[in-house]
Amino acid sequence: MQTPAIQDFYPDDFSHCFGCGRLNATGHQIKTRFDGDETVTRFAPSSHHVALPGFVYGGLVASLIDCHAMATAAGAALRSGGNEVGAVPSPRYVTAQLNVSYLMPTPLGGELEIRGRVVEATPRKTRVEVTVAADGVVTAKGEVVAVPMPASMLRA
Repeated sequence: MQTPAIQDFYPDDFSHCFGCGRLNATGHQIKTRFDGDETVTRFAPSSHHVALPGFVYGGLVASLIDCHAMATAAGAALRSGGNEVGAVPSPRYVTAQLNVSYLMPTPLGGELEIRGRVVEATPRKTRVEVTVAADGVVTAKGEVVAVPMPASMLRA
């Protein structure tokens, strides 16, 4: 049985993200789960995610890194608070910084594996390193700074 996905426990008001929102019917709806101390997401790009024939659009790769990192930060916050995924709502994080290194073109036509790990966590920010692999070959890396969602983004 698969462990619960972090995004499945985002509050409804914050579940519309194009990359990870379970309430966004046209979005990617990625699912991030723990695999030991790392997190993992699997995503199969569609033919419309093309940059050039046979290769994935780099913007998609960046969005997968971004949303996976936000869920990784949320999952780490849950665990540091003594909670497992699903025990309480997953906290929401937003991107403060996103750096992507494209190591080689990402081929289209298979499933991508996105892995993340927290390398720094403070109450104000969480730094996450992410890799994207196609067929076991890392094609992109990201370093992302996630911050708790600011009050200015909350609905009154």
